[in-house]
Amino acid sequence: MPWWAWLIVGVLLVGVELTAADMAFYFIFMGAAAILVGVLQLAGADLPIWGQWLLYAILAVASMVLFRERLYKRLRGNLPGFDGGPTGEVVDVTAAVAQGGQTRIRLRGTQWSARNVGPAEIAAGSQARVISAKGTILEISALESPSAISTSAAQQAPATSPASPPGDAAE
Repeated sequence: MPWWAWLIVGVLLVGVELTAADMAFYFIFMGAAAILVGVLQLAGADLPIWGQWLLYAILAVASMVLFRERLYKRLRGNLPGFDGGPTGEVVDVTAAVAQGGQTRIRLRGTQWSARNVGPAEIAAGSQARVISAKGTILEISALESPSAISTSAAQQAPATSPASPPGDAAE
């Protein structure tokens, strides 16, 4: 193959990686190997066609095995992901949502459809917890606000009588 054909193939492979769905850097290394074979041909390495393909295969596989994982972790490793899924995340609810009703929420920089599966309405401006994800719809339930928690705890606390003065205890 002529040197310029290797360069075109290499650029196309790199372009596919950069514009298509995430290919996890496989096409980057295949494209880099093709570009390198083209540059070697341009520099004067007069390899037969089978030698070019063999060199391409060796360079592509070796670069993927030796460098892909390290490069992938370096470039993508610190991004937040949905490794554990969105379950358990706390979200802000901007509009009131009746029990069984739907709304839009923002989670990790993305708009989601959400359905209130909790036992009560979620008030506007309050927070909710993601219970589960059903396809592209997050199921949410209202969080109790700190004041509601302390109020309900006070209501559930048993009433205590004032302490008796010392010495009045029945014996």
